[in-house]
Amino acid sequence: MIRYTLLLILSLLSANVGWAYPSITNYMTAEACVHVVMESPDYINNHHKIQISSVGPDTLKTSTYLTDTIDIPEKSTSVVRNIFFFKGESRWLKKINYSDKSIAFITALIAAIMISIATMIILLVIILMNRRRMEKEELLHLYLMEKYQSLIINYLFGSASPEEFRSIASDTHRRQVLIDQMIDVSIYLKGDESKKLVSLYKLLSLDKDSITRAYSHQWHKKIKGFRELAFMNINDANSAIYKALNSSNEILRMEAQIALVRLNDDNPFEFLSHLTSHFSLWEQITLHELIIQHNIPVPSFQKWLTSPNPSVVIFALRMIREFKQKESENDVRETLMHPDPAVRYLAVQVSGDLDMRSTLETMKDMYKYQEYNICLEIIKSMGKMPDISMMGFLKLVIDKEDDVQLQIEATKAIHNNGEEGVIALDKLMVSKYKNYNIIIKHVLDRRIF
Repeated sequence: MIRYTLLLILSLLSANVGWAYPSITNYMTAEACVHVVMESPDYINNHHKIQISSVGPDTLKTSTYLTDTIDIPEKSTSVVRNIFFFKGESRWLKKINYSDKSIAFITALIAAIMISIATMIILLVIILMNRRRMEKEELLHLYLMEKYQSLIINYLFGSASPEEFRSIASDTHRRQVLIDQMIDVSIYLKGDESKKLVSLYKLLSLDKDSITRAYSHQWHKKIKGFRELAFMNINDANSAIYKALNSSNEILRMEAQIALVRLNDDNPFEFLSHLTSHFSLWEQITLHELIIQHNIPVPSFQKWLTSPNPSVVIFALRMIREFKQKESENDVRETLMHPDPAVRYLAVQVSGDLDMRSTLETMKDMYKYQEYNICLEIIKSMGKMPDISMMGFLKLVIDKEDDVQLQIEATKAIHNNGEEGVIALDKLMVSKYKNYNIIIKHVLDRRIF
């Protein structure tokens, strides 16, 4: 009786008798309920069959018989083995064994998922711990900044002694915080206080740290070293700074330029003579702002008009115009014949802006050999410094040029000569050879110009 009960339990676990016994066929309605009628052991032993009857609410009855010559205990043992050891062809196993993959593959997937979850948890813990550590370091850094700044000020204007800094300089992290605070304080110091701070910087051997960074192979460390040396006015690493002057790294190059301007009190812009790389517009603007903000003595920039680096010549021309160095007129006139078109264009512009009249003849002679934008700038510059001797040339431009913009600018340049220019334009208006009426009327109309 026990073995038949086990068979019944296994049948219920599989939810369908046909799962354990593929040869059984059931015909039931959707609402049918199954009744398993167990006969006496003697009857089963004699006939080796189980009768399963189902009665549905529609009074339909079906009976299914299983006849087999295999002994029932052997079947039950096979079923148990199939279910609990995942062997055989049971339908329960097929629910897991997709696409004929082995159970080892499924196990591997589950293991991978568990490992991934564990890894995520570990990473989360590490991130949170690291974040907490960084917050503590930031709080400590702020505390040390305030403490060291007060100590530095007390040393400069109070009674603090250098010995109080030695314990700080012995710790790597605190040493760097001290350097940063000394740099910040040095910005606002001049005279004796500045020299006193530099002496303390060298006494604590902090200058060696800055020099080491200046010679570092990492560009961001180089920049930090350049800044520290520049603010503390230490020239011991100038060779490294000059080497970085022509670096392909634009940021490093700019920091080297700024450092050399600060470190050279006698000739702040001497580095321009050593600059062979392109001097970008951004670098030029930064250098100009440095001159204005720190009241750096302005040199005579005409010496760099002969530089082999065109970008340095362009910077020199801009500074000549910015600081109105009209004494450079002869050198600017020579620059009008420079082989670089960008230099020639700016030289023409500067000549007109600074009223360098000695350049008029040179511009007239070079006009026919230049590009359109340079020709247009020549006419504009002639209009900025009107000269009666140029009126014949300007009339020729109106007569010979087909470009309307050139004609308009030439007409404006003639008009800027005053009464004589207006008379010359009136004569052109009545010319029978070409009709200049529209352009001249356009220029003479006071509502427009």
